[in-house]
Amino acid sequence: MQTRTLGDQSVGAIGLGLMTFDQDGAAPREQLKATITAALDAGVTLFDTADAYGHGDLGGDAMGANERLVAGLLDELGVRDRVLLATKGGHVRTEGGGWDTDSTPEHLREAVVGSLQRLGVDQIALWQHHRPDPDVPYDEVIGTLKEIHDSGKVARVGLSNADPDQIRAAHAVLGDALASVQNQFSPAFRSSAPEIEVCEELGLAFLPWSPLGGLNSAKGLGEEHPAFAEVASERGVSPQQVALAWELAQSPCVIPIPGAKRPESVTDSAAAADLQLTPAEVARLNGS
Repeated sequence: MQTRTLGDQSVGAIGLGLMTFDQDGAAPREQLKATITAALDAGVTLFDTADAYGHGDLGGDAMGANERLVAGLLDELGVRDRVLLATKGGHVRTEGGGWDTDSTPEHLREAVVGSLQRLGVDQIALWQHHRPDPDVPYDEVIGTLKEIHDSGKVARVGLSNADPDQIRAAHAVLGDALASVQNQFSPAFRSSAPEIEVCEELGLAFLPWSPLGGLNSAKGLGEEHPAFAEVASERGVSPQQVALAWELAQSPCVIPIPGAKRPESVTDSAAAADLQLTPAEVARLNGS
């Protein structure tokens, strides 16, 4: 697989979003291990989790569930050294299984320590601020991120769900410590284009979350966005591959992180890195 730059590291141009790993408790552990193996075999090296990922039925206990699961799977497979494992903090789960934010300095410091323990690492490769908190000024959050990075607990810092002004403000303080921005971007959600431009300008990786817009079936993607299905048919590939290849074509800083719980899904997504769309195809998809 072709690689792209994330901070001072090279990673596969397609990553793996882990939010749905065992989120509903339906995927057998061996299936998840097979999915990780298939991802690595296809050249996927960026794995993305968060401390708030976990099945809603767990309520407040959902915090950390995904991190513990992923760390255990990687250890069972003995593949830790092949993965750049990213996580996030600042989003929290409520007792009812809902979501809330907490970006107070105290919580963010505790979140990093908790993730270090659950992931079983001495330093987090990429730690991302999950979502702006309406109750905490963003400048204060940036200061906490710098403190956390300077502590040595995280190698690289990322932002998530940040706008261009927030990205620039963070970069002004964090400099090279800031490696990435993770925002929603897909055929169905294109309003993060300005953030992609800022990332390219500042030398940051842009990690589209939900890069298929929740339309993970060929039928769903094709019905909502016919041009992607048409190009897929012409090329003899899946619409999902076309969607991911289109995102890669937006900028060399883009590294999509589609989710997958089956080996076939991650293998199909990874193949998008080898699908070179023509300028005419990209323009056609841009206008769809």
